[in-house]
Amino acid sequence: MTTLIDGAQPLLDDIAARARTSGVRVAVAESLTAGLLATQLGAAEGASTWFAGGVVSYLDEVKFTVLGVDPGPVVTARCAEQMADGVARLTGADVTVSVTGVGGPGPQEGRPAGTVFVGGHLRGTARHEEHHLPGDPEDVLTGTVLRALEMLRRLLDEA
Repeated sequence: MTTLIDGAQPLLDDIAARARTSGVRVAVAESLTAGLLATQLGAAEGASTWFAGGVVSYLDEVKFTVLGVDPGPVVTARCAEQMADGVARLTGADVTVSVTGVGGPGPQEGRPAGTVFVGGHLRGTARHEEHHLPGDPEDVLTGTVLRALEMLRRLLDEA
């Protein structure tokens, strides 16, 4: 049985309803959350009809070779957007979200723990958000998933 993150259920209910109503396919690309985002979406009602799946690209080389991210720093807005675009290309999804960042406890690429980028893709248009999340690594991961679900809900409103 899947354990949902506190606060995820209302977002998942909204996402499932919007995805079913709009008839779009959804996919995700994850780095620091290592599959936690996909796990939440897979537990949503009717996910088998709208959730195409996801790519966990924890290693930088997987971001570069599988998702088509340009080699270079990966804790960036550009990386998040390219991850979202890459998983859309791989899955044929209309709407995608991606997450990359620093879970902690220490910094990465000169960015402090809690620095997170959420990428979004809606039918060929990329976007991103930057967040600075407090707490220990577990707090950062759960906060990242919630921010990604919030972006996904907004993208589905536009779909």
